[in-house]
Amino acid sequence: MLNRRTVLATGAIATVPLATPFGALAQSRKDAVVLAMTLEPPGLDPTAGAASAIAEIVQYNIFETLTKINADGSVSPLLAESWEVSPDLKTYTFKLRRGVTFQNGEPFNAAAVKFSYDRAGGEKSTNKDKRTFANLTTQVVDDYTVVVLNKDIDPDLLFILGQATSIIVEPKSAEGNATKPVGTGPYQLNAWNKGSSVVLAAWSGFRAAPTIKIKRATFRFISDPAAQVAALLAGDVDAFPRVTPRSVAQVQSNPRCQGVVSGSRAKTILAINNAKKPLDDVRVRRAIAAAVDRKAVIEGAADGYGAPIGSHYVPGAFGYVDTTGVNPYDVEKAKKLLAEAGVKTPLELTVTLPPTPYARQGGEVIAAQLAKIGITAKLQNVEWAQWLSGTYGNKNYDLTIISHVEPFDLGNFAKPDYYWGYNSPKFNEIFNQIKNAARPADRSRLLGDAQRLLAQDAVHAFLYQNQWITVANKNLKGLWKDMPVFVNDISALSWS
Repeated sequence: MLNRRTVLATGAIATVPLATPFGALAQSRKDAVVLAMTLEPPGLDPTAGAASAIAEIVQYNIFETLTKINADGSVSPLLAESWEVSPDLKTYTFKLRRGVTFQNGEPFNAAAVKFSYDRAGGEKSTNKDKRTFANLTTQVVDDYTVVVLNKDIDPDLLFILGQATSIIVEPKSAEGNATKPVGTGPYQLNAWNKGSSVVLAAWSGFRAAPTIKIKRATFRFISDPAAQVAALLAGDVDAFPRVTPRSVAQVQSNPRCQGVVSGSRAKTILAINNAKKPLDDVRVRRAIAAAVDRKAVIEGAADGYGAPIGSHYVPGAFGYVDTTGVNPYDVEKAKKLLAEAGVKTPLELTVTLPPTPYARQGGEVIAAQLAKIGITAKLQNVEWAQWLSGTYGNKNYDLTIISHVEPFDLGNFAKPDYYWGYNSPKFNEIFNQIKNAARPADRSRLLGDAQRLLAQDAVHAFLYQNQWITVANKNLKGLWKDMPVFVNDISALSWS
């Protein structure tokens, strides 16, 4: 059996044999791979949308960044060969890699870096990290030297510059990247069969093309858990990163296959629309949080693969404090809080559920729990595009279940226009201090203060830290052992 609860908190990795015959597909083509994903991305430009599924296809494959985030969370050079950081931690001087071109033949240089960062922070930007880039000033020294000035101190900037929101785009083609992506990476878009798959093909013009072992990568979209199992058993896919945990029990015990349980920085939450009545009352939000039995949700939504969290931060992250005791499971307390808030039960709330299995399964569990305190939870299943436009974009929801996978996303609570509708001057002050804290000890203390405030404000019912499971043919090498960010680095894969 896979080791479930202990892996995430300790950072350990479990690799075990899993049962699936995996057909002859992988065996016959040593230069091709088929991967499966739960969600299809709405587009292929990670600077234009928040869906993590975009980066799962394009990051480090089509598009590249100045720095590269590795599986262990470390940062190494990519399009930047090296960098220097000033003593005040606000000035970054990057030496860029020479001999790099974009896939349309245009040169990669400092001007492209400036264009990309200025665009990401510009007035018309829809980049989800727009706030970060708006604080940056990028200066071209020469074609292969660029200086980035940050208004704030951000010890995580080199990591952020390796995320998908920080891709370097080619100015002439940038506006078309959603459907015709042009990057500097080892792969190009070969085909996008909407509703079915995306196919990438190795780019012959890549600077290190001879080192790329996988020449063709197909991403198949399979959201239904039963269909995921069927695809694995039939050998239709070679690897399924972040497969639904419920699939594992049906594919155990075959020595020809491998399973990897990975730690993550993801936070699965029952998100609450703080701007809607009666959810704008902290007592109501605390009642919802107290009605939720996290352990039962982890069992029901994630088949036990997860660790309880009490705030928007996870065990193992710098500055983590355990806040699970702030809003513990307590049905009677939840009833009293609703009464104190003057809420007449039954209170009907809609829980909007994206198509991910953890959300659909978790919705059933949470609805039953909320019923015990007089809240009638109406489950509303929506497709991913509907969730992105209606829930995330238009803030049209009461409650929703979602995993936020970004490692450094506390700043979203300082955005009054974010889809949560949370607006706290006290949190904003703390977060501003975090950004400008040069001493690690001060930063750690402030991070603890931020976590405790979010828990006390019951901004959401914080559920669990995710553990991701990858099921793959045992002969496929180079799979990430941890997942600090959602990527599928195809150039690292090979067949033994």
